[in-house]
Amino acid sequence: MCELLGMSANVPTDICFSFSGLMPRGGRTGPHKDGWGIAFYEGKGCRTFHDPAPAADSELARLLQRLPIKSRNVISHIRQATHGQVSLENTHPFLRELWGRSWAFAHNGKLPGVKKWPLGFYRPIGTTDSEHAFCWLLDAIRRRFPRPPARRATLWRFILEHVQELNKLGTFNMLMSDGRELFAFCSTHLSWISRRAPFGEAKLVDADMTVDFAELTTPDDVVTVVATRPLTSNEVWTTIPPGSMVVLDRGEVYGLEPGQRGVRRWT
Repeated sequence: MCELLGMSANVPTDICFSFSGLMPRGGRTGPHKDGWGIAFYEGKGCRTFHDPAPAADSELARLLQRLPIKSRNVISHIRQATHGQVSLENTHPFLRELWGRSWAFAHNGKLPGVKKWPLGFYRPIGTTDSEHAFCWLLDAIRRRFPRPPARRATLWRFILEHVQELNKLGTFNMLMSDGRELFAFCSTHLSWISRRAPFGEAKLVDADMTVDFAELTTPDDVVTVVATRPLTSNEVWTTIPPGSMVVLDRGEVYGLEPGQRGVRRWT
């Protein structure tokens, strides 16, 4: 399996601390040694970095741990290959264009049989089941909504219905974003934490690093991080119920659960 990391914030924020907590799991404290990638949104642009080498040993990863690229939405992934060879084209997150925006997608899990599902406009570049699922999902959104729907919750509910279909094939923990909202669907394991005033200290589980966010933020900042497993040892993370999806919008968390028509604000 793989591990996921995402961030949503109401102001441009760097992810150096959380990224430093994830990278050791890519071959040192965890088995996810088959490549990694990260996408930073900057306005309508998306800055991406990929490396098929283990994240724990990657010079590029070490550079990004020190480089404070600021973004409101970030998606990162460390890979343990289960489908598709270890190669640059098979590293997540994958990118495609829809409605004039870059959509980024990362997946943790296995989807036996998904490559039998027909595709339309979008085609995979690599050989993973994950990228095929991403192309299928964007095809469905593109067919249903040639233009962005007026009500955001309409799109949210449509995405939830379709990722639930993918989840029936196997395991489908997912992060996806168009640079405005970050969608996080939990199949088995996914947790989030929101940091806002009053800020305090946080200590990483997989690295000897502690940070006092009170020294790095303003009272108006809201930053939410979502990860496969909690990255810190001294904070309380919220587990997303399996089969549910949260939408992160400028750091705020909205929950969508099976069988419920409404959208519940969690923060």
